[in-house]
Amino acid sequence: MRPLKIVVLAKQVPDTRHVGPDAMKPDGTVNRGKLSTVFNPDDLHALELALNIKDRIPGTTVTLLTMGPPKAADIIREGYYRGADFGVMISDRRFGGADTLATSYTLVKGIKKLAPYDLVLSGRQAIDGDTAQVGPQCADKLNIPQVTYVEEVVQITNDKIIVRRRLSKGVETVSSPFPCLMTVHGSSPTCRSRHAKKVMQYKYARTKTELRSADEMLLSLHQKRPYLTIPEWSVEDIEANVEKIGLNGSPTKVKSVENIVLTANEAKFLTESDADIEMMIKELIEHHTIG
Repeated sequence: MRPLKIVVLAKQVPDTRHVGPDAMKPDGTVNRGKLSTVFNPDDLHALELALNIKDRIPGTTVTLLTMGPPKAADIIREGYYRGADFGVMISDRRFGGADTLATSYTLVKGIKKLAPYDLVLSGRQAIDGDTAQVGPQCADKLNIPQVTYVEEVVQITNDKIIVRRRLSKGVETVSSPFPCLMTVHGSSPTCRSRHAKKVMQYKYARTKTELRSADEMLLSLHQKRPYLTIPEWSVEDIEANVEKIGLNGSPTKVKSVENIVLTANEAKFLTESDADIEMMIKELIEHHTIG
C-alpha cells in the first residue's frame, strides 16, 4: 500500500459555552477578540481519522490547514501535539468576515498550493456556524468526489477508500476513488490525547507574525530548528482574488443579531403528577412544539 498525503481542514471556533452579549460586532460578524476559543470538535474527529490512517499506512503524512486570525496558530500547535506532520496557517486581515462561500474559496486555494494530495478531511460542521457547507463546497470547487458523515474507514487500497457513513436512520458503506474529500461525523472515534514528546518538540512552534514579538532565545531556536516555523500564507501567497475573499466575497450578510438570555422567571417547575403532565402537553400543543 502506497503512502497517502492527507490534508485536514481545521478551524478555531468560539467556545459556545461562554458566549456573552458582546459576542457579535455591529456588522454581524463574530467578535473573536472577545471570546475564548477551542479546536472545533468535529475537526478533532477528522484529525483522529487522518492519524488512524497514518498509523495503518507507513509513510503517510498529515498536514493541518487552518484559516483565521494570528491566534488560530494554536490549532496548528495542537495538531502537532497530537501527531500531525505539518501545519499551514492562512491568515490575512482581508480574509476576515468570510461566509462559507468565501471560506471554501480560500481553503481551496490553500489546498491547491499543497497539491498533490490523496485525501482531504474536515469535520462535519463548525459549532460557530453549524452550516456543514464548507467541506462539500471545497469538494465542488476542487472537482473531486465527496463523502459526508464519515464514521469509520473500512478499507484502503492504492486507488480507493471504503468508509462507513453515519446516517439518521442507520449506516451506509460507500467507496470513493482518490483523490476525494470527506467530512467526518462526531460519532467517529475521539481524537487521541497530546503526546508528551511532541509537546516538548513543538511547544515553541510559531508563525512569522508571532515571531515579530519573540525574544532572542526564541528567534535563535527557530534558526537552529526551521521546522518550528509555521508557514503563514497571505492573500498573495495563495494567489487569491480579493473580490472572492472576506466580506467582499461573501453574499451572506447578517442583518441583525439578537442575544437571548433565559431568566429564572421563564422556567416552570413540574411535578410527576398527572395534572402537571397534562398541562405541559396541552401547552406544547398550543405552541406547536408537538402535535
